Amino acid sequence: MKLGIPKGTRDFSSTEVAKRNYIFNTIKHSFENFGFQPIETPSFENSSTLMGKYGEEGDRLIFKILNSGDYLKKVEEALLSEKESIKVTSKISEKALRYDLTVPFARYVVQHQNEITFPFKRYQIQPVWRADRPQKGRFREFYQCDADVVGSTSLWQEVEFVQLYDAVFSKLRLNGTTIKINNRKILSGIAEVIGASDKLIDFTVALDKLDKIGKEGVVTEMLSKGISEEAIEKVEPLFNFSGSNQDKLASLENMLQESEEGLQGVSDLKTVVDRVEALGLDSATLEIDVTLARGLNYYTGAIYEVAAPEGVKMGSIGGGGRYDDLTGIFGLKDVSGVGISFGLDRIYLVMEELGLFEAVELPKPKVLFLNFDENEGLEKVKMIKTLRNNDIKTEMYPDVATSNNQQKKQWKYAINREIEFVVTTVENGTLVVKDMKAGEQTTCSLDELINKVQ
Repeated sequence: MKLGIPKGTRDFSSTEVAKRNYIFNTIKHSFENFGFQPIETPSFENSSTLMGKYGEEGDRLIFKILNSGDYLKKVEEALLSEKESIKVTSKISEKALRYDLTVPFARYVVQHQNEITFPFKRYQIQPVWRADRPQKGRFREFYQCDADVVGSTSLWQEVEFVQLYDAVFSKLRLNGTTIKINNRKILSGIAEVIGASDKLIDFTVALDKLDKIGKEGVVTEMLSKGISEEAIEKVEPLFNFSGSNQDKLASLENMLQESEEGLQGVSDLKTVVDRVEALGLDSATLEIDVTLARGLNYYTGAIYEVAAPEGVKMGSIGGGGRYDDLTGIFGLKDVSGVGISFGLDRIYLVMEELGLFEAVELPKPKVLFLNFDENEGLEKVKMIKTLRNNDIKTEMYPDVATSNNQQKKQWKYAINREIEFVVTTVENGTLVVKDMKAGEQTTCSLDELINKVQ
C-alpha cells in the first residue's frame, strides 16, 4: 500500500506543533485581553445551515458528507424508479464540514440566545475545511482563529478590531502588516451610481480580484457578467485609487453624492479611520482599499483584510467585517455583528520566512534520569513524581542500559533533546547530576536539585 495523505492536508512535527501553539497562545491571550470568551461548535453542520451563506463560489467549496447506513444502496435501487430518485438522492448528504466559523457562530447565537448576555464577545479557534485547489498558503484543512461581537452596532467595535489585529501582530513581532479596510455600503453605493445595483454581487466579486488578475482581468469578468462598458468606465478611478486615507475619503464622498447608502458608508469609514488615527497603532498600518470586497454575501458594513509585510508573497493573513443580520437567516432578526479572523497557517508561513520562530522552544523535560541500574528504578520514579509535583518537567529513560553502547544511546537522547540536567545515579537519597550546558557534574539532594532547577 502506498502511504500518503489527502491533497491540501498536512502532518505536523513536534517542532511545527510547538510553533503553531506559540501563535495560538499569542492570539488567545490577546482575545481574552480584549474581553472575548471561548466557544466551540461541531466540525460538521447540517447542510442547510451552511449552503447559500457564502455566495455561489463559496458554496462550491463546501465539503459534503455522505450519509452512513444503506442510503447508497437505496440510491442504486432508486435508479430503477425515476419517481423515487429525487427523494432518495436528497438523503445522500444531509451534513457538511464547516466552511468557516462565522455561520456556525450565528447558528450558535440563535440556538443559545436565552443563555447569552448581549453584546456577546466570543472567540473560537478550530479547523475548517474547503474543497479548494491546494497551493502555497491555501489548504483544504486549516485553522481559523475568530473573534466576533454580536448585539452592538457601535463603530467602536470596528475600531477595536483594528487594535486587536495590531496587538496580535505586534506580539508576534510581525511588524509592517497592512490592515486594509472598506465598507460594503460604499460598494453598494458605487454599484448604484453606475447603474449596476442588480449586479452588485458580480461587481464586488470581480472588483475584489483586482490584485490577483489585474485591471484587464476584472474588466473582462465584469463584462462577462453583463455589466456594461459604460458602467465600467465610471469605476475607472477605482483601479488606480491612491493618496492618504483622508484623500480617499474625500474622493469617495465626491463620487457618491447621488447615493445615500454610499455616503453613509463613507461616513462610517471616516469615523473608524479618524478614531484609529487618534489612538495610533504599534506596528501595523491602516489603509483604505476601495476594491476590497471579500466576496461574501453576508457582509453589510466594514470589511477587513490583512496583508503580510512588504516583500513576503502571501495572500491575506486575516479578514472579516460587519454583518447586520446574519442571525436573521436562522430566525433571530435585528442582531448586528462584526468579527475578524486570523489565518493561522498563512501567519505561520510568513513567520517562518521572516525567521521569527527563533525564540520558540520545543516542549521538553528539564530533567532526565538515565537508566543504568534496574535496582534504582523505583527510587528514581519516586523522585520524578516529586519533581513533577513541583511543576518541573521530568522523565526517566525507559529501557535499562546493559552495555556501553546502550548507555551512549541514553546520553545521545539527552543531547538530541537538549535536556538541561541529567541525573546519572541515585544512592541513599544522593543524586549525581550533570549540568549539560555548563558541562559540570555535582552531587546533591532532591531538594537541592528542585531549588537549582526552579
